Amino acid sequence: MANAHNQTVGRMSPRQKMINLMYIVLTAMLALNVSSDVLNGFSQVEDGLSRSNRTVADRNLQLFEKLKAFNEKNPEKGGIWLAKAQEVRRRTLLLYAYIDSLKLEIVQAADGDNADINNIQNLDDLESAAVVMLAPGTGKGSSLKQRIDDYSLFACSHISDSTQAANIRRVLSTQVKKQAGNIDSKSWQENLFENMPVVAAVTLLSKMQNDLLYVEGEVLNTLLTNVDIGDIRVNQVEAFVIPDSRIVMRGSRYSASIVLAAVDTTQRPNVFVNGSQLGNDRGLYQVGTAKAGNFDYSGFIEVPHGDGTVSRHDFRSSYTVIEPMATISATMMNVLYAGINNPISIAVPGIPNNAISASMTNGTLSRNGDSWVARPAKVGAEAVVTVTATIDGVSQKVASTSFRVRKLPDPMPFIAYTDAKGNPERYKGGKPFSKTLLLQADGISAAIDDDMLNVAYKVLSFETVFFDSMGNAIPEVSAGDKFSERQRSSFRRLSRGKRFYISRVRAVGPDGIERTIAPMEVIIN
Repeated sequence: MANAHNQTVGRMSPRQKMINLMYIVLTAMLALNVSSDVLNGFSQVEDGLSRSNRTVADRNLQLFEKLKAFNEKNPEKGGIWLAKAQEVRRRTLLLYAYIDSLKLEIVQAADGDNADINNIQNLDDLESAAVVMLAPGTGKGSSLKQRIDDYSLFACSHISDSTQAANIRRVLSTQVKKQAGNIDSKSWQENLFENMPVVAAVTLLSKMQNDLLYVEGEVLNTLLTNVDIGDIRVNQVEAFVIPDSRIVMRGSRYSASIVLAAVDTTQRPNVFVNGSQLGNDRGLYQVGTAKAGNFDYSGFIEVPHGDGTVSRHDFRSSYTVIEPMATISATMMNVLYAGINNPISIAVPGIPNNAISASMTNGTLSRNGDSWVARPAKVGAEAVVTVTATIDGVSQKVASTSFRVRKLPDPMPFIAYTDAKGNPERYKGGKPFSKTLLLQADGISAAIDDDMLNVAYKVLSFETVFFDSMGNAIPEVSAGDKFSERQRSSFRRLSRGKRFYISRVRAVGPDGIERTIAPMEVIIN
């Protein structure tokens, strides 16, 4: 343990040794009768702290000036750190000035309004510090504690190193250390300023200022170090050509970024392409494309260095210009059906959807989000879809495709019902069907519901055909698309295994064409 203690003492800085010595003197003063020699000793400690504060303040100012000088040379890199440093300086000066005002107020309480903080008369006054710092309702000790705590949190927010942040919290700590066997609970400010002579209270406050300046210096030094924290150190540099695309359409613009790997964005190199320097500092190379084909280009990058030398890095690349093209397809089928909405997919490679427009003959074509809807008008005539794209601010036709327009196929009749689980179903005939479900149905419906189309039709009328015991057909007419009462009466007389037919079903689809569709056989279960 003795060796460990000796090692710890050996690592103490001169500043820490001085502070420890001051605390030893304070403790001795409180334990013994305060003599004039002890009080004069505090005055000497106060003078020493004041000189130390001026020295540390000058050092902090030099760190701040370095940040300002760097910002003047490179505001893009140094601006953010200078702004942080300015806020650190502002808050430090505010708290430092507040502590100065407390020292003056304590001395004035002891010596009167004309008191001189550098020439204290009543050095041994034991009440003035307590009146200023601890008086109920007006004591400023709690305010000082809160300001120190706030400053400690603020300073640590700029420190990423956990060990360094812990040291700052320790230096500015306002926690009260409980001593063994002492049941009295005193606040931080009571421990410092209760029964404390004026000269000792002023010396304690100067020590707080010294701690404050020490923490400010730590934060400023960290900010100055962080100026280069985002730099990338490399031992090899190469020139790269990064095109937006190696394939572009005729009439559009070819774009490529020519960069140096890990280049410092605050100091751009000079880029030359085909013997001419680029007109921008971003390495952006753009050239028009008047015809299709393969095109090569080359150049070099000049990189200035801190010693005044310039290094050259060559590059070579190529690009391909293709004719305008587009893809147009019916997402539902290879033909368009008249009278309904046909989904259409339209895409132009390399062009965003909002820069694409399209039109159609023999009908209408409208946009639906990122897709299109075609609605042809006349059956038998072609529908031609023409696509136009805006490329570099110029609208140009890129493609057109013809589609055949056909009439919708006939729908199938069905009886809608709900199964035992509550799911909607469609009975299309040809197999046994529950008599109960038949009596619950309203009538019949019709639709195209294969894997490609889902088109509903409106049933206009239909007939049911029953057979008597002699084999004679007995037709009954519906009430529109609903079962008539005569039809329902016939249903009730049907027994298991009997069957009837639904025929002469007239229906009209969204294309407005009326048609008679295939009959349906119903077998009673």
